[in-house]
Amino acid sequence: MAPSSTGKKDGNQTGLWLAGIAFTFFIALLGFLLAKVPGFNHIGQLASAIIIAVVFRQVFGYPELLRAGIVFSSKKLLRLAIILYGLKLNIDVVFRDGLGLLARDAVIIAFAIGAMVLLAKWMKADKNISLLLGVGTGVCGAAAIAAIAPIVKAKDEDTAIGVGIIAMMGTVFAIGYTIIGPLLPLIPTEYGIWSGMSLHELAHVAIAAAPAGDDALAIALLAKLGRVFLLIPLCFIFIYFMKRKSKGQDDEQSKIEFPWFLLGFIALSLFGSYVLGRSIPVADGVMEGISTVTTWLLTAAMVGLGLNVSLKDLRERAMKPLIAMTIVSVCVSVLAYFII
Repeated sequence: MAPSSTGKKDGNQTGLWLAGIAFTFFIALLGFLLAKVPGFNHIGQLASAIIIAVVFRQVFGYPELLRAGIVFSSKKLLRLAIILYGLKLNIDVVFRDGLGLLARDAVIIAFAIGAMVLLAKWMKADKNISLLLGVGTGVCGAAAIAAIAPIVKAKDEDTAIGVGIIAMMGTVFAIGYTIIGPLLPLIPTEYGIWSGMSLHELAHVAIAAAPAGDDALAIALLAKLGRVFLLIPLCFIFIYFMKRKSKGQDDEQSKIEFPWFLLGFIALSLFGSYVLGRSIPVADGVMEGISTVTTWLLTAAMVGLGLNVSLKDLRERAMKPLIAMTIVSVCVSVLAYFII
């Protein structure tokens, strides 16, 4: 008996769905290879993959046949990456050794978001991109932007632009720290705290703090983990304000989808902090492997978002937020220096 037309159609749709997911991972692979090239090695796999995705969109257009798989990567795989990112947050270490840093981390986050919103308003910059950049600057770069974006109903294009800018500028600042660090009157641990409280991503903190020694790197990562931890209450604060803002609107506009992936992030943070390595022994390289998987999932998701970016819109909408973020990042560095 010949297969029904419905069965063929479902099979074709499944094949195209899988092809769309594979396409995002293929671009992620190209981004990984591009990041090995001198110059691009400073901005990393994530930003390199977004650049390739944006260029592909401008040259070939959006691959409509693969849309279902691409959307799956940009939505579902993104949430899975954020959940796995929770394993990077050792809550036990933050509570045991980093409580003194948490208050200063909170000041940094509040300042970065508040200053970015006010400066963007004064400059008449795009408010959505500016808000995402404020969150990324204050908390933990791409992961924070990805976590907040669905709560504030940011467009995929805005999310991709924000992640691309944060990756690029974070790298610039990390390299700048390694240059000016030896010139500052700071002991290694103070330099580590300064790096951890002010740089954008965990990777940027590691780049900047590692040359100062193991003690500087350890305290830098602890200071950064405090900011990652504060992403949890920050998400709930944004949910509260979005619900207040949407009062009086129709049901569709006022509906704020709860970020269930945030519960997964919290659960894996607790699991990694209190179970792995204690009740359950962890083989060497396992956590590094999970970290690598998380990076690839996040990169594939960002490819999906990057395919939505129009260069015309990028020129028109991203320049002012980029300038505002640069100013705020400098101010965050200065503020962190004086509250060490």
